[in-house]
Amino acid sequence: MVDSLTPEQRSAQMSRIRGSNTKLEVLVRKGLHARGLRYRLGGAKLPGRPDIVLPKYRTVVFVHGCFWHGHDCPLYRLPKTRPEFWADKIGKNRTRDQRVTSELEAMGWRVLTVWECSLRGKTATEQASFLDHLAETLHQTAH
Repeated sequence: MVDSLTPEQRSAQMSRIRGSNTKLEVLVRKGLHARGLRYRLGGAKLPGRPDIVLPKYRTVVFVHGCFWHGHDCPLYRLPKTRPEFWADKIGKNRTRDQRVTSELEAMGWRVLTVWECSLRGKTATEQASFLDHLAETLHQTAH
């Protein structure tokens, strides 16, 4: 299948994909805050720069897009244009995710991953239920 966009149009479109403060990240952060959980952002001093750091719970949360991190769900589909490039790129992302998780766990951090498919396209009630479960999981690990 031929790409319907020119290389310039595709480049412009891809450049607008955010790396941080995505809608899903903000949704998770607001949900955790509303449930009484306080966190830090960025985790710049930690491997992989986690999206959310909860020092009190010694837990970090990554909010992963299913496409970019190769999640095994309906939202992940390898593009038909340049499949070798994308398979390599996403494979490297997966490898890096595993390495970062191992490094954080070795440092004593608990690593949680929120996948895009857990929230995207869900009703507000389903999203609230997911966030309730996430908050409950975090509360269970309080020291």
